[in-house]
Amino acid sequence: MLRLDWYIARHVMGAILAVLLVVVGLDLVSAFLDQLDDLSEHYDLTDLALYLGMTVPKRIYEFIPLTSLVGCLIGLGMLATHSELTVMRAAGFSTARILLAVFKPVMLLALFALVLGQFIAPYTEQKAQSFRALQQSGNGVMSSRYGIWHREGLSFIHINAVESRGVIHGVTRYRFSDDHQLAQASFARIGHFQDGQWQLEDVRNTLFTEAGTQVDNQAREAWTSGLTPELLSVIVVDPVDLSISGLWSYSTYLAEQGVSADTYLLAFWGKLLQPLAILALVLIGVSFIFGPLRSVTVGQRVIAGVIFGLMFKFAQDLLGPASSVFGFPPLIAVVLPILLCGGAGFWLLRRAG
Repeated sequence: MLRLDWYIARHVMGAILAVLLVVVGLDLVSAFLDQLDDLSEHYDLTDLALYLGMTVPKRIYEFIPLTSLVGCLIGLGMLATHSELTVMRAAGFSTARILLAVFKPVMLLALFALVLGQFIAPYTEQKAQSFRALQQSGNGVMSSRYGIWHREGLSFIHINAVESRGVIHGVTRYRFSDDHQLAQASFARIGHFQDGQWQLEDVRNTLFTEAGTQVDNQAREAWTSGLTPELLSVIVVDPVDLSISGLWSYSTYLAEQGVSADTYLLAFWGKLLQPLAILALVLIGVSFIFGPLRSVTVGQRVIAGVIFGLMFKFAQDLLGPASSVFGFPPLIAVVLPILLCGGAGFWLLRRAG
């Protein structure tokens, strides 16, 4: 029995890894062609290749669920095509045992995806984005196209650019009173994070009073804020590129500031529950092999897997914004497609006998 377990696991994992290699390779080629227009004197082909190399962990992480489904369909499908699954079942190797033999390597893959999404992909992706911005700008400054807006209590903060080592540029702060009137506006040319607070330089403060405005210029100003360099590293990248712990800590911070954290909570639950999504997709893949896709060609299985995987992804993508519009928790938006997928797979397996 152990030999059969290994035989099934080898076929399934081999197919998953082969599909993952092809899909990630195609995605890299597409990204390479898409960014050829961004080449410049400071950002050449070597820099582009290094940037794409650093984004590989993120691309692998993103494609693991889909490739697990397609690889399972191909691996088990090849065994079904050669009637090997029929022989196994006739020899007393039940459908449940075959499912367990498939789940063993897939669970290791799901665990690898969890580690990849927590420790490796966020680090390499932030390094990649920082490297790309630094090379393109040529002046050592990382920034977003329109800067960063952030709310902290009754203050609204805009930062033009953020460096990767606790340095910010072009800091504009707007402080409002309790009755929502603008009380103070200030602009600082640059800021450095030292001893738990920001040291702003070349600061121009404007106070708004009933008598008029009062302008005060300072060479340096100490600014205490909950916006640490670690949190800034969260803000300058997309939620999907953050670690699980980073998403949770920033979501908690936004909640303390009275700001909606649904986008980050949605990404948090999506990453935390990705192993369950992988297992649910593999379950539906196994059920297809014993059910409707038992005697079709490999190409048809691949197409069916891609279609169903995209439907699963679209369902999560649609339910995410819907959770913000209709007010239900982001957790439901992530869990519902997983439950439906797993339930459908279980039902199809029961029906196939």
